[in-house]
Amino acid sequence: MRYRSLGRTGMEVSAHCLGTMMFGAVGNPDHDACVRIIHAALDRGINFIDTADMYSAGESEEIVGKALRGRRDDVVLATKVHFQMGEGRNRSGNSRRWIVRAVEDSLRRLDTEWIDLYQVHRPDPTTDVEETLSVLGDLVRAGKIRAFGCSTFPAEELVEAHHTAERRALPRFRTEQPPYSVLARGIEADVLPVAQRYGMGVLTWSPLASGFLSGRYRLGGSIDLTSGRAALTPARFDPAIPGNLAKLEAVEKLVELADGMGCTLPELAVAFPLAHPAVTSAIIGPRTMEQLESLVGGASLVLDDAALDRIDEIVPPGTNLYHPDGVWRPPALADAALRRRPLGDRAAG
Repeated sequence: MRYRSLGRTGMEVSAHCLGTMMFGAVGNPDHDACVRIIHAALDRGINFIDTADMYSAGESEEIVGKALRGRRDDVVLATKVHFQMGEGRNRSGNSRRWIVRAVEDSLRRLDTEWIDLYQVHRPDPTTDVEETLSVLGDLVRAGKIRAFGCSTFPAEELVEAHHTAERRALPRFRTEQPPYSVLARGIEADVLPVAQRYGMGVLTWSPLASGFLSGRYRLGGSIDLTSGRAALTPARFDPAIPGNLAKLEAVEKLVELADGMGCTLPELAVAFPLAHPAVTSAIIGPRTMEQLESLVGGASLVLDDAALDRIDEIVPPGTNLYHPDGVWRPPALADAALRRRPLGDRAAG
């Protein structure tokens, strides 16, 4: 396993990051089995683990905490805050009030005294980014977190956050965690260049495109929409939806490329983001031991220029064949009222 500098944090992390979204009720509810997967990843040289408070309502963090007992010092541990936790108001978002509470909850579930990388899971249009940067800086000074970053922030939000930090003399986001795969390359046009400009570490999620690049879903084959990732987001897999045809056609071409290289489609998919100079680590999110072995088995795979040129032909640079973030949409797109003037004010004359 190779290691890379996580932006300018001074931390060295493995090129593969173990994602734990599938540990717990949403994926694998067997805690002991999940602990064994985490230990196997550590034994294979992975020293970077990513989780979030909202994964299985905190259960994923609890599993990670169990697995790291006695091995905590060897791991760069990342978690996230933003999404609703439990019922009631003020239990989500990026406010000082919620982050101060949420970090304590995560520390307790993770059974640790500090978090190496604390990430804001999504932007919050109701909270001034200055408020968020201020409280995160306080948590660094208090020793509860070592560094902080963001996840799935549009390029313009990254720029605003960095400008705010500079203007207000606040610490800044050190990392970004965007979705990135052969089928979702939109961030190549803006997010990745911005991250490079500001010296941010980048840990990318969903290299298998929510399982679409696992090799399980093929053109002309039957797709079970009641199990696995397809059950979580059926609209991404249903062959009756026209937009999915382009993904299936791309998969067939990528399978042909992988076969010619002597590797599997998942190995090709995980190697792809690591070829970009802005990317520090690619997050792999296995649910089973077999899935872990199939992903880390291709750690030594190198995509040469010929392979990357062929991928560019299949899915052009900067192209998204689907919207990679099915959880959050910018309010300007999600709320029609933000795109429409009052009826009486729409006419030109």
